[in-house]
Amino acid sequence: MPATVLTARALLLDMDGTLVNSDAVVERCWRRWALREGLDPEAALKVVHGRQGYATMAVLLPHRPMEQNYADNRVMLAEETADTDGVVPIGGAPAFLDAIAALPHALVTSADEALARARMTAAGLRMPSIRVTAECVGASKPDPEGFLKGAAELGFAPADCIVFEDSEAGIAAGRAAGMRVVGVGPRAAALAPDAHVEDLTQIRVEASADGSIHLRISAPR
Repeated sequence: MPATVLTARALLLDMDGTLVNSDAVVERCWRRWALREGLDPEAALKVVHGRQGYATMAVLLPHRPMEQNYADNRVMLAEETADTDGVVPIGGAPAFLDAIAALPHALVTSADEALARARMTAAGLRMPSIRVTAECVGASKPDPEGFLKGAAELGFAPADCIVFEDSEAGIAAGRAAGMRVVGVGPRAAALAPDAHVEDLTQIRVEASADGSIHLRISAPR
């Protein structure tokens, strides 16, 4: 099967599920929270990925005051930041980040700065110098604000950017921002991204003299 080639001028990267596999931590923390709230942990885990914690809580407990969700979110962030057991890089992430080091790219994550640093460090990954973390936005994914801010910081129009995402909320945010989306991992497979990879080993990055970034996406081995 021939490779798919997507061309962009800037790349916007989600973290959890895209660069870092943190599912073990996420599941531990959110199962505890769901049980404390008398919720079914399995139902909770279906909506946690991609969103900021307070937004997940608002979906699961729609009648609870938002102030309580923000308070719980602060506790959740502290728990997740302290727990890096089982945090590992997504396949191909170190080489992919090396390949784009000199190219326009930004991290756009629902984690705050402390959590992003903890997980990227635990996974042994380089932290992009341009980051849009939870503190930078007023709305969580699936709102496109984070991706639009990332594009603006890099100085490119949304149509010139490609988003890398794993979750339903994140892919929806990328689409709402007017960007193309490469879906990464099993969660993304059913969400009809512009291209899908099992992990980042399937992507080869090529840069042109005119500044274009070519992503050559191969079929899974």
